Amino acid sequence: MEPRRYPPPPQDVYLFGTCLVDLFVPQAGLDAVHLLEREGLRVHFPQRQSCCGQPAYTSGNPDAARAVARAQIDLLAESWPIVVASGSCAGMMRHHWPALFADDAAYAGKAREIAERVFEFAEFLVRVLNVRFDRAETTPTRVALHTSCSARREMGTREHGVELLAALPNVERVDHAAESECCGFGGVFSLKHPDISGAMVKDKVDSLAAAGVERVVSADLGCLLNIGHAAEHRRLPVMVEHLASFVRRRLQGGKP
Repeated sequence: MEPRRYPPPPQDVYLFGTCLVDLFVPQAGLDAVHLLEREGLRVHFPQRQSCCGQPAYTSGNPDAARAVARAQIDLLAESWPIVVASGSCAGMMRHHWPALFADDAAYAGKAREIAERVFEFAEFLVRVLNVRFDRAETTPTRVALHTSCSARREMGTREHGVELLAALPNVERVDHAAESECCGFGGVFSLKHPDISGAMVKDKVDSLAAAGVERVVSADLGCLLNIGHAAEHRRLPVMVEHLASFVRRRLQGGKP
């Protein structure tokens, strides 16, 4: 992956919250807004935003994916950076939207231009804003970091998540044996192949429990929902939390 050139901190940003955040854990989106505003940014959240089109795209339905993505593109007309609360959705927007619209005279240029403005949440905080959390909560805690397969490959999200956690005082990031393995969610994969998905997430939560971490954090909510529900079903002491919510909670323990 070629090194990305990052712009100076902007005054305005879009937040693309993703459909899973909006439907299942809206607090994570609010926490992301709080952290961006904490750095002095004006955050714009187009109310009609919905999905990046990834479920249709990975199901082999590019026409449906284009229809969904086209609606999002029309909402992101200003030249502001687009901060995405999910690494896999950011990967879809940055790497696959240009290909989706390559033969569309009206949207090809728009898709390429928007792709250059897309940043995964942790990436934007550590590489564009260079955040500092000197006054965060200092109570020691041990967490595991999870990055989805596509976010890891397409956006380098693990590296950014590691840097963000390292910026927080007294947060110990714990590696575990199955860290690089897929959690089994994979969007519609978990619906089409539930037995395989169930076996994969079992390996993941077993590894997390064996590592003795207090919680697993991630900016990929689909993975968190899958891991959290599997752990709850098996009554394993593995808590899950969106990375934005974890960071904000640590900051509220100090004097922001």
